[in-house]
Amino acid sequence: MGNPVGPGMFKAALAETPRETFNWRLAFSVICFGLMGAARGLDEGLIGTTVTQKSFINEYNLKTSKTLNATQLANKIGNITAMAQIGSVGGALIAFIACDKIGRLWATRQLCIVWIVGVIIFITSNGSYGQVLAGRFIMGLGIGQTTVVAPTYLAEAAPRSIRGLCICIFSGSVYLGIMLGYFANWGTSLHISNSTSKQWVDATILHIIFAGIIIIMSFFALESPRWLAKVGRDEQAATNMSKLRKLPQDHPYVRAELIDIHDQLEREREVTLGSGFLGPFKELFLLPGNRYRILLGLGCQLLGQWSGAQSITIYAPQFFATLGVTGSSEKLFATAIFGVVKFVSALICAFFLVDFIGRKRSLSLGIIIQFISMLYVAIYLTVVPTITSGKIQTLSQKRAGTGAIAMIYFSGVGWALGWNSIQYLIGAEIFPLRVRSLGTSMIMCFHFVNQYGNTKAVPQMLIVGAPGLSPNGTFWFFSAITLLGLGFVWFFLPETAGKSLEGMDELFNLPWHIIGRKGAALTAGKGSVAEAMALGDTEKAQMAGVEQVENVENVGKTKA
Repeated sequence: MGNPVGPGMFKAALAETPRETFNWRLAFSVICFGLMGAARGLDEGLIGTTVTQKSFINEYNLKTSKTLNATQLANKIGNITAMAQIGSVGGALIAFIACDKIGRLWATRQLCIVWIVGVIIFITSNGSYGQVLAGRFIMGLGIGQTTVVAPTYLAEAAPRSIRGLCICIFSGSVYLGIMLGYFANWGTSLHISNSTSKQWVDATILHIIFAGIIIIMSFFALESPRWLAKVGRDEQAATNMSKLRKLPQDHPYVRAELIDIHDQLEREREVTLGSGFLGPFKELFLLPGNRYRILLGLGCQLLGQWSGAQSITIYAPQFFATLGVTGSSEKLFATAIFGVVKFVSALICAFFLVDFIGRKRSLSLGIIIQFISMLYVAIYLTVVPTITSGKIQTLSQKRAGTGAIAMIYFSGVGWALGWNSIQYLIGAEIFPLRVRSLGTSMIMCFHFVNQYGNTKAVPQMLIVGAPGLSPNGTFWFFSAITLLGLGFVWFFLPETAGKSLEGMDELFNLPWHIIGRKGAALTAGKGSVAEAMALGDTEKAQMAGVEQVENVENVGKTKA
């Protein structure tokens, strides 16, 4: 056979996947870990609209005065908004240790507890600016861990034919949280008096509700078979894999997955650069294949975060105000609809694009949509600068303004189809098992560092005159970064749809300059018994698997 990539590899992997694999146990585990995406979504959706609520503004003095000019106000709002991102950097680092030492399930439970504690400190601040910052920092310690623990588990538990869909349940839940956060603040602005601080507190309690649901569900989910194999619990790994796939342990599909897992662990032990704490770090940065992976992940985070769509998510009410949407409730309603658009787009990406047409095509499509949207808004704000002060002079300017508002929604579609899904998906699936938690943790640390810088910078960037870029300059900046990201994806990002986690080594061991453009085609069916079986090359599968089967069985006998 040829070397199918994209839809071809997906169809081959799907055809090879037994129907029993798509069962309620897998669905329950995916929903449990996928819901953790709502942690980030709730924070972004709630805090961006919370700082525009009159009750919050009055309680924390978020308005210009004789002692607080526009720049100082922007800095204060940025501190409150971005403090969760600072905490998330630490959370992403903690997640690496927690994931590897106590497993994916207990890591989930402890991060939910930290998350709840932070929320309680935040909502009981009673006007204390310092306590607000402390509470949001501790919230971040829990929220930051979700971006490592959940995608790692989902990548390890999912069948490779629907791995993209399963991980995108997490990114889709980000927008579920954003949407609920937007609507919660919109609803409280309508039905709870501005004079009471409970207006924003009632909406923030959504954090506690979601954290509680995830903790309860975690006690009925199954631990990752790959983590169990990594820590030497081979019998439990086989049992959990059998339950997740709803197939007996001696079924060829289950055996092929277990063979690949143990084979990769054996290969990783052979190339280990030390068993101490620094060993995984050395492997991540000194081995060429791993170094390419970490640089790829960091590049995706850098370009994705500064492409502008994430900034619009957090500061949506301010951006809508810039384009002429007036009135507190009107801005919050426009923002809530923006959340619906992103949520629906994320689901479309998860169910119809990321596995079927592939990661690379889906991301490229999203970036193109996002670029066109950003470019339109940049041109509009340049041609009609008076819109930022609420002055529209002609009917054509008003119609163009309506188009600019529509383009904000389209930018959300592009972001949901593109960078938002890939930034979690790629990091979770490209790393070898031994350094998967560490690699994902490093990427997500960089993610939150960039998000913090972005969150702090945007209010300053929107200021007209020094030190700001003004609204039109900000969108020109976003357009340029988005276009740069398209070139990066074309050259550096390989197609990983349909590849097994254990088959990634063959891909990333190629020369660096061909991994992104030709890697998937050159390595289809190589390095994995499961992939060889999917491609119908039984001889190749047998040759690859005989020695591995013997190794697995010998390990089992030795442990027994």
